[in-house]
Amino acid sequence: MIDHTGINVTDLDRSKRFYAAVLASLGYSVRLELPGAVGFGDGDPAQGADPGGDFWIAAGTPFVPRSHIAFRARDAAQVSAFYQAALAAGGRDNGAPGPRPHYHPGYYAAFVFDPDGYNIEAVCHAE
Repeated sequence: MIDHTGINVTDLDRSKRFYAAVLASLGYSVRLELPGAVGFGDGDPAQGADPGGDFWIAAGTPFVPRSHIAFRARDAAQVSAFYQAALAAGGRDNGAPGPRPHYHPGYYAAFVFDPDGYNIEAVCHAE
């Protein structure tokens, strides 16, 4: 449904380093850099993936209130890799990897605050 989305960050270089490290655990990489903005994406543009990426960060005043962004993971191992990468890159814990049955059976996620305080999540939905 959503083709791409983005957030404003206070320090573009710091956030680029953070998100490059964290999103690599989910198969994302920097797709496009423009003055004041960076796009991250996964998939093959030759197969229809957006060559500019589907998640963008831009220099600017962070949103108030901060947005919550959930990134899809393949499995629990990828959720854990996301969480460890985020902590290693300077993120702050907001919920260690684990099941969240109060959302629905099979919901497995981890939550971290990014450098600007956005609540980011990696989630997989097991059967």
